[in-house]
Amino acid sequence: MAEGKADIALIGLAVMGQNLILNMNDKGFVVCAFNRTVSKVQEFLDNEAKGTKVIGATSLEDMVAKLKKPRKVMLLVKAGFAVDEFVKKLIPLLEKGDIIIDGGNSQYLDTQKWCKELAPTGIYYVGMGVSGGEIGARYGPSLMPGGHEAAWPHIKPIFQAISAKANKEPCCDWVGDDGAGHFVKMVHNGIEYGDMQLICEAYHLMRDVAGLKQEEMAQVFDNWNKGDLDSFLIEITRDILKYKDTDGNYLLPKIKDTAGQKGTGKWTGISALEYGVPVTLIGEAVFARCLSALKDERSKASAILPGPSYKFSGNTKEFLDHLNKALYASKLISYAQGFMLLREAAKVNKWNLNYGSVALMWRGGCIIRSAFLGNIKDAYSKNPQLTNLLLDPYFSERISAAQGSLRQVVAQAALVGVPAPAFAAALSFYDGYRSAVLPANLLQAQRDYFGAHTYELLSKPGEFIHTNWTGLGGNVSASTYNN
Repeated sequence: MAEGKADIALIGLAVMGQNLILNMNDKGFVVCAFNRTVSKVQEFLDNEAKGTKVIGATSLEDMVAKLKKPRKVMLLVKAGFAVDEFVKKLIPLLEKGDIIIDGGNSQYLDTQKWCKELAPTGIYYVGMGVSGGEIGARYGPSLMPGGHEAAWPHIKPIFQAISAKANKEPCCDWVGDDGAGHFVKMVHNGIEYGDMQLICEAYHLMRDVAGLKQEEMAQVFDNWNKGDLDSFLIEITRDILKYKDTDGNYLLPKIKDTAGQKGTGKWTGISALEYGVPVTLIGEAVFARCLSALKDERSKASAILPGPSYKFSGNTKEFLDHLNKALYASKLISYAQGFMLLREAAKVNKWNLNYGSVALMWRGGCIIRSAFLGNIKDAYSKNPQLTNLLLDPYFSERISAAQGSLRQVVAQAALVGVPAPAFAAALSFYDGYRSAVLPANLLQAQRDYFGAHTYELLSKPGEFIHTNWTGLGGNVSASTYNN
């Protein structure tokens, strides 16, 4: 086959890879498909890709020979070892100006590493977050590319063509240097963890506080999906609640209450700790999954540890209204925390992130897509230097109106004994963020008392002081621990 036939190659023929290839084919691009287990290539060509312009390759050398220059190779394989092995094998086969795109859920640090290592070779490296699941991949995902920016003009026509569209604009734009694309995807996934946990807590509170039947809960979510909470996750929750098994009974109560995770929420929490950003709601969402995994222990504890005797006796309609507003407020706080983390990482890594553009990329195709994101884009379009979403006039007004409902929901959950860690984390962060004075003065005094770590006086900022609290500790401070 003559060189220059395929516009791009894609390695990895699991469902996501196959669907992305078919999406590219639909948009008029010729794709060369390859897989580590080479027999899968022919299977794909004989079945899912039958009748398309997709071509196959029998080896990496064969694949590279079938690509137009500059060659564009996309990896959709397991993060970590598999990505590393393919990149190492591709380097000798490619030349200056060629492009490797990692479309998996890789850690942003891995993308940073490859951008740095490939720079001297002239081969461009792109780490691209892909969101939207199997359906998104097939009909329009959210794509978040970052890395060597010189690659962008060559891959932009393909990825903007296949991406989802929001108000006719592609949910795909250049994010920033080295690991920026994968970092943005990681934060997206962290927010997804938070959204899912909040919805699960709302379901739990509807069931065990308000006492709603499953069909009533489905109707509530259906109503919510027509208002401010309009989103993909609210929509699918409604559908899940309505779904009946083959025996005519609802499927949801039959599903074991232990949640899995692939790690991106955990990575968000680790990054938040590393960058010193209080991304508390996403952290609680990750820990809630960890707690769910302790099914056997929880079952034993339920027979031993008592809960409250209090029973909810309020107005159910009023409680559901509070729950609606509490969910909106908590989602806003979760996004605010996510964008705080993006801002700090951008500062440290010298990424020039466009936060309005990030919000637009999440408006379509991805799991957290919602009408809500349009308001976030507007906030950053009006003020690109906005330090926190909660301080945007639109959102500060909305959360001011909803914070009373969030308090009601957290209070009722505590009184009835229904765990609501994400709602509680949202409220704690809100109250902490709006507090001009926190008890950290006592904390600093404690640190200085036992470790001579010093403190600052309000009247002398920047001057670190140690007090000999007992008269026995001496006056020498641990100057290396001022921070």
